[in-house]
Amino acid sequence: MITFVTALVLLIGGYFLYGSFVERVFRPQTDRQTPCYTHADGADYIPMPTWKVYTVQFLNIAGTGPIFGALMGILYGPAAFLWIVFGCILGGAMHDYMSGMISIRKNGASLPEIIGDELGSTARLVMRIVTLVLMICVGATFVMVPANLMAQLTQQLVGIEATNLVWVFVIFAFYLAVTVFSIDKIVGNIYPVFGFALLLMALLVGFGIFFHPGQIPEITDAFSNHYPIETTPLFPGMFVSIACGAVSGFHATQSPMMARCIKNEKYGLRCFYGAMVTEGVVTLIWAAAAIKFADAFDISNLAIAADFKADLATPYGRLLAILTNGGHGNMDPGLLVNVLCNDWLGTTGLVLAILGIVAAPMSTGGTAFRAARLIVADFTKFGQAKVWRRILLAAPLFVLAALMLAMKFDVLWRYVSWLNQVLATFTFFSIAMWLYERSKAPVAPGEDPYNGKTWLMAFFPAVFMLAVSSSFIMIAPEGFRLPHEVGYAIAAVLTVGFSTLFLWAKSRR
Repeated sequence: MITFVTALVLLIGGYFLYGSFVERVFRPQTDRQTPCYTHADGADYIPMPTWKVYTVQFLNIAGTGPIFGALMGILYGPAAFLWIVFGCILGGAMHDYMSGMISIRKNGASLPEIIGDELGSTARLVMRIVTLVLMICVGATFVMVPANLMAQLTQQLVGIEATNLVWVFVIFAFYLAVTVFSIDKIVGNIYPVFGFALLLMALLVGFGIFFHPGQIPEITDAFSNHYPIETTPLFPGMFVSIACGAVSGFHATQSPMMARCIKNEKYGLRCFYGAMVTEGVVTLIWAAAAIKFADAFDISNLAIAADFKADLATPYGRLLAILTNGGHGNMDPGLLVNVLCNDWLGTTGLVLAILGIVAAPMSTGGTAFRAARLIVADFTKFGQAKVWRRILLAAPLFVLAALMLAMKFDVLWRYVSWLNQVLATFTFFSIAMWLYERSKAPVAPGEDPYNGKTWLMAFFPAVFMLAVSSSFIMIAPEGFRLPHEVGYAIAAVLTVGFSTLFLWAKSRR
């Protein structure tokens, strides 16, 4: 419990301390008009109240990420707490803030265009492809989760079976509406309600941590892999599993969306950095609650499969058993959310669980498709003022997402998480280059010169995430499955090579 409380205090303190430092590095211009005024189009560039921008940004980047990622990440042990805290403060929140604020300075440009401006035309082309694939993967992932849950509820409440396909069509229809209607309609009006439900569920679960049985592992056990079965090692496995709660490149695709709606640069800290810290708090709560609940869970409530290999004497083994229905199915974090909320919060918890697991992924899935449309519109220069133009760009994206629905959730989730970290790597390098170039720019008379070393605050996270993403694809079952020694060696070469290439490119600017 000491580790959990300390981590919570560090996260909140990080917003005020490191967040303020990041803001001073960027230097918001409060007298500068933002894109929602200079490029108003009645569709994507629309001024929105600051509280709505914050709430929508939080929900866009959250979805089920801070819940499902936390449940799968805490299986590696209390090292997850360290990653959530320091990854969020030093990496993820800075990443989200800078990508959003740079987008404001570039008139609401989408992430691939920002990366291309800073890292060159080849990076622009690659990132257009990577971001589109990621957006479609996220959209597909967040069709499967709520559709399956709603099918289960339909069967329980009215006795109608096999409604998955019906719910898939309903959810796709909702996503299409989010993607093509002006942002102040569905996103601006419905998303804040979803965000409130997700936050309320997290707060109630967090409150329950202090009053329910079970132990939360302390940080003294952090530096070993506690995963109950043989899997990808803690490095890089945990850093890929917990993406949305610490560092996620997906967030940088969402920040430009809100960069087109924010009224003043001075609100960037609370809307971008603050939303990410909020997500870190939610992730921390769910990681702690999951392992505490599993520690006290009566395993006799589950029918354990004969081939289930995890040690049920440990909370990690019991947690894996809950997540896989005793080893009878694929990993489904929604199972634990339902059981935990029902046990700790009763009927209220069950309702909130439904809202959280259905509404949260639907909100993120919808804005993933919307971001994909904006990315395509940016590089094709295809105007989006008319609804039919938005539908024309959105239709192929939905077709591709439908084709992905045949993939297993846990496999698709890991690909999404890996692409998250690849995209985060490029985003960090782009931020570092932008800060370096800005440090060489002239300043107005009487203004302090820019610090020539601030680019390092993005460069070091970029190198770390490069090591994570390259290691994962080399050794993971979803990647090349190389022997660990070989995979780590190749990842080290790639990390040093690309980092050196960046430093060489920087020196030529």
